[in-house]
Amino acid sequence: MFNRLFVRSDALTRQMSAPLADERRQYLANCKEQGMSQRTLRAKARTLLSIADSLKPDHRSQNQISLQEIDKVARRWSRKRCSPPSERLLEGFVSETIAWLSFLGRFQTQPTPAKPYDQMLVEFKEFMEKDRGLSPATVEHRCNSIRPFLDRLLNKHRSLDLISVADIDVLLAQQVNEHHYARVSVRGYASSLRSFFRYAEMRSWCRLGIAASIMAPRVFQQEALPSSPTWDVVQKVLDATSGDQPTMIRDHALLAVLAVYGVRSSEVRRLRLDDIDWPKERIMFRGAKAGGSHLFPLHESVGSAIVRYLKEVRPKSHYREVFLTRHAPIGPMSAGALWAVVGRQLRGRAPSIKHHGPHSLRHACATRLINEGLSLKEVGDHLGQRDPEATRIYAKVDIVRLRQVASFDLGELL
Repeated sequence: MFNRLFVRSDALTRQMSAPLADERRQYLANCKEQGMSQRTLRAKARTLLSIADSLKPDHRSQNQISLQEIDKVARRWSRKRCSPPSERLLEGFVSETIAWLSFLGRFQTQPTPAKPYDQMLVEFKEFMEKDRGLSPATVEHRCNSIRPFLDRLLNKHRSLDLISVADIDVLLAQQVNEHHYARVSVRGYASSLRSFFRYAEMRSWCRLGIAASIMAPRVFQQEALPSSPTWDVVQKVLDATSGDQPTMIRDHALLAVLAVYGVRSSEVRRLRLDDIDWPKERIMFRGAKAGGSHLFPLHESVGSAIVRYLKEVRPKSHYREVFLTRHAPIGPMSAGALWAVVGRQLRGRAPSIKHHGPHSLRHACATRLINEGLSLKEVGDHLGQRDPEATRIYAKVDIVRLRQVASFDLGELL
């Protein structure tokens, strides 16, 4: 590994004669497998040399090394390198040390303090999965919604059986008044809390009647328009990413899939190479909520964009997901990375819409289909929505039919 990174004999000798040469070589080989460039590996090798000389992990009797020890050595090393010490240099040293020691199994992680409600959430999660049969996404969402509320409700060693509905009302009101959450978001929190306290009452963890007393803001059905860019804006976004830069090639393919099929971001992130049937020109998305799959014809423009991405840009990897990160460590794109791709393109072109994430392209797709004359049932089938109520909101953006209703002559009926 070292002789591939360094040409000069003195640099190569320093790398091979310094402490823990084998451990450093193994770590660099692992970084190379993740797709890191030669330049990055050389920089890491030099930093590892400084870490081995300064931290001297080979001389330490204890196997585990704590963050406090790393920070102390890093500051001493940084003061020798430059004055005043560079925070950026310090952070890089600490970060690389943690990564290397973690790879070796020698970083002493700090145990997360146990919360009084941890076991309650474990049992509640098991109840939702096994007794209620809820999907993993719903279970995870409810647990994540409940956890911060319980953290505040049970602070200062309070017990759940001392909590009153007034305490919960105060926290829900704070979400609206102080954190400016939308009413629909607060309603979701209230629903999750109601579900948890219903289970807590069944287990005699809290007072009876709390679940039934949790009130949420009233949200009227179909009260808001879906937040989405116009199809003209979507076309501009696709045109803007039709260049030859590697990132643009990937983003163009990704945005084309989102816009043309109106699928959820999680369905795009889970799209695998095996889900595209090239001979039969079909593409399959795995359902995010109710499971199952949804099969589409492979649109020519989408197919061309994906083929170009696969041939020219996609890194070589053992991962089967279609869309991968551009830089090491190479792996499937996260929800945040996908959101950033869409947001980067929409913020400047559609500043007036409320949301600039992938779901706005789903709304844009549905609105386009409605305006092209498809029925709500057909749009719902395209979006993979089983409940017709979920598609009804798009009736409000069907301008052609709304104008027909507005111009309907009621003279003979009055």
